[in-house]
Order: sequence, then C-alpha cells, then structure tokens
Amino acid sequence: MTDEMKELLVLAEEACDLAYAPYSRYHVGCVVLTEKGVFKGANIENASSNLGICAERVAIGHARMNGATEIKIVAVCCRDAEKRDGVVVNSSETMPCGGCRQWLFELAPDALVVSNGTDEVMTAKGLLPNGFTLTDTI
Repeated sequence: MTDEMKELLVLAEEACDLAYAPYSRYHVGCVVLTEKGVFKGANIENASSNLGICAERVAIGHARMNGATEIKIVAVCCRDAEKRDGVVVNSSETMPCGGCRQWLFELAPDALVVSNGTDEVMTAKGLLPNGFTLTDTI
C-alpha cells in the first residue's frame, strides 16, 4: 500500500464522522481519488433498511455529480470493525458490499481499492470478477 493510499484511508476514516448509522452502528467512510480531486462519502441508513446508501456509492455519486469520471483509488474505512490490539479481526467487515462492488465494476473498473482491514491492494474487477453488464442481457 502506497503512502498516498494510506493518506486516503485517513480521509476515509474522517468521513466516518459523517455517517448516519443508528441501526447497524457501523460507521463507514469512503473517499475516491479522481482526475478532479478527492470526493468523500459516508453511509446513511434509514429505518426502511433497503433505502439506506453505502459510503462507496455516496462517494462515487459525489464524484460523478462534480464531473469526475476517472476514479483511480477507492479507500474504504469501517471504523467499527472489530479490532484486537488495533488490528481488524475480520477484514470482510471493511470491504465493499455486493451492490457497491457492482457500482465499482461499472463506474470505476480500473480503480485500485484499499480498506482499513488489510494492507492488500485490490482492484475493482478483482472484487467482482464477473460483474453484470448490460451486454449480458442482450
């Protein structure tokens, strides 16, 4: 993981402060690095659970609404993932969910993905190797 990626994870952790997570109590922050700068997102839950939105989708939407289309790095932080001696116990608690993986597959296919749960640098396509595409339906 590069120093730049580590700095992005710090910003993603700061974005956790903006989360609204009274139901899951998992505060998730995400930042995306694009050709137009860095854009933040945080999860925002709703009592009708399927109406909530993940931090990754907020950050990607924020970037797109500001004209950024080239997402280079996605940094995800789940502040509330269980830790032992400061180390995340289960890295899957810090990974994008299936829906977010599809968003990454379609809107950030060449992005590198990092999280606070592992030092591994992943790719968006690696997280969802056979993602759904519109051409699959034709």
